[in-house]
Amino acid sequence: MTSADLGKDPIKVAAMFDDVAPGYDRTNAILSMGTSALWRLATVRALGVIPGDRILDIAAGTGTSSSAIARAGARVTALDFSAGMVAVGRQRHPDIDFVEGDATALPFDDASFDAVTVSFGLRNVHDPHKALAEMRRVLVPGGRLIICEFTTPPNQMVRRAYDFYLTSVMPRIANMSSTNPAAYTYLKDSIHDWPSQGLLASWIRDAGFTAVGYRNLTGGVVALHRGTAPLGTER
Repeated sequence: MTSADLGKDPIKVAAMFDDVAPGYDRTNAILSMGTSALWRLATVRALGVIPGDRILDIAAGTGTSSSAIARAGARVTALDFSAGMVAVGRQRHPDIDFVEGDATALPFDDASFDAVTVSFGLRNVHDPHKALAEMRRVLVPGGRLIICEFTTPPNQMVRRAYDFYLTSVMPRIANMSSTNPAAYTYLKDSIHDWPSQGLLASWIRDAGFTAVGYRNLTGGVVALHRGTAPLGTER
């Protein structure tokens, strides 16, 4: 079984996701106690899909989020750097265009998409700043960015309960439900290491996005970040 560490070597991270691909969606649903479906719905709503929109779903995994976005009327491209995830995704969602690729070097022309989204994937990228710059590059002027990611609950009691779940409860569930429990040790560590909502918002601004903001979901366990690719006259 393969796991990654906080060095986030792309080869190790991809191999780890290859290992968990077949049972990934089932394990996520169990570990989130079904809340992942609500986070997915919130992400689709935040995208504000207009039928025919070209949307890039980065770190799409097996395509669960991509399929939900497509049902809203978008033309979705699902990108992931795990060959195992892409293979499972193509089998489960043959109507979705899957691409194996790196978020820090997106294999698309400038201004190719009306919106870009990434759910629970930016945290796994070796260089998130470069990935954010790439997201801006492939967006049309005025295009939308939506990022759904684990974060730090602002309420101390919620934060303590969440930390107890991550360190004491989640490993036991992962041992029973996952083909690679070690991968979920990395999940816990990567969540603890990830920046706060405000810091991630500053990274998005630094990448050149405007109208940057976020809102907390589930008490701040997750945050939904947004930004807009600047128009030609904006800086």
